[in-house]
Amino acid sequence: MHVIAIAHARTPPKEAIDACRNVSSGDQCAFNTPHGRLTGVCLNPPNQSRLACIPSRENQNRGNNPARQSENQNQRPNTRQHTINQSSGIINTAPATTNLFEKSKLDISLQGNTRVLRANGIPQHDTGVFPNSGNPHSIKEQNYVYKIDAQPTPNNYFTPLGMHNFGLAVNGVPFDPGAAEWYLGNRNSEWQYEPMSGAIRLGLDENHAHVQPSGAYHYHGIPTLLLDSLSVNGTSHSPLIGWAADGFPIYAMYGYENPQDINSKIIKMTSSYSLRSGNRLSGASNPGGKFDGTFVNDYLYVDGAGILDECNGRMTVTPDFPEGTYAYYLTESWPIIPRCYKGTPSKDFTQQRAR
Repeated sequence: MHVIAIAHARTPPKEAIDACRNVSSGDQCAFNTPHGRLTGVCLNPPNQSRLACIPSRENQNRGNNPARQSENQNQRPNTRQHTINQSSGIINTAPATTNLFEKSKLDISLQGNTRVLRANGIPQHDTGVFPNSGNPHSIKEQNYVYKIDAQPTPNNYFTPLGMHNFGLAVNGVPFDPGAAEWYLGNRNSEWQYEPMSGAIRLGLDENHAHVQPSGAYHYHGIPTLLLDSLSVNGTSHSPLIGWAADGFPIYAMYGYENPQDINSKIIKMTSSYSLRSGNRLSGASNPGGKFDGTFVNDYLYVDGAGILDECNGRMTVTPDFPEGTYAYYLTESWPIIPRCYKGTPSKDFTQQRAR
């Protein structure tokens, strides 16, 4: 999406400035004019200290032609044009003080070698207030039906996550670590923003969750109140906190020191990813700046740097699988939620994500 200056205006109209209050440069915005509603990006106009909503070129060119609007919307995915390339590392989260009216529903059953997960996506714990200044969507009940392998087999290769849910928590809320946010809004770019970097405002609550346009509440990071309710505290192996799309179990942070001994010491599981050293490429579609975790590609897997493999998992015994299984772990450091699969993910996951 190209942006242009507001034509022939010494200062942006009040509506354009108001549309960018309490947001960051590069965030998407919209405001009403006598000729219709314009959408664009919050930027600093020349010689202006305040952000203003700068309309996109396609918005100004399409006029009031509904057919042209539909054509342009189909051709151009709705992405925000961020220009941020460094993060403070601070994630501002809203307190979870809202008790949702809808009741949480979850049913897990076995049908032969298939585990069937049915959920409405409503957590039992409190959430933040949605919509909010960083997330304009309201939580709505979903109709999740996921069929996963009940006897999965590890592959000798890893399958990248892609833009879909990694798995489902034991309260029926999806684990969805990726964000549809790219540098300059270019979905084909390698510079996808890391939602847990704090670089861009996503309106996350204290469960490190927010809401998709479909109304789906989902976790981008550690699900704080879910783990509190399950008493995850490091004194014992983590309880089961969810199922991955490939059928393997998901745990959180704590496991056995000896993965073959259920009586061994409890230790914190550690990721094997580290920040790359040096600086990113700059110019053209590259953001430049130091590798600091603003982008997913700022991280590099270093074999043996931590306990876990590329998918934040390992072969281990667990209280639920005393004979052993491949298992995923959430970690305090990146990737937090795994970004690839050791098994084969169910198409019910890979084909079910509203954006």
